[in-house]
Amino acid sequence: MVTLYPAQAASVALLLAALASDFWVLTDARTRTRTKQGRPAEANIGNLRLNTPEAWFLACVALWPIFLPLYLTATGRNPFTRPQP
Repeated sequence: MVTLYPAQAASVALLLAALASDFWVLTDARTRTRTKQGRPAEANIGNLRLNTPEAWFLACVALWPIFLPLYLTATGRNPFTRPQP
């Protein structure tokens, strides 16, 4: 039987949550691209262009704490932004 210490279990849980949200970003971006629901998520950071579902997915896999909030902001779903007057 394999025993996980609490720190290991927390790391595994965080990794699974990150991967689940990465796949959610991929499916949501594909849905927005296909159905024109809302507006497609697009962001430009210097020479980096995030305008395809695959680009968003790879960015979120690489740097999840940065690109997941950026995706939420690009789609108008960030709960931490202030309402515009």
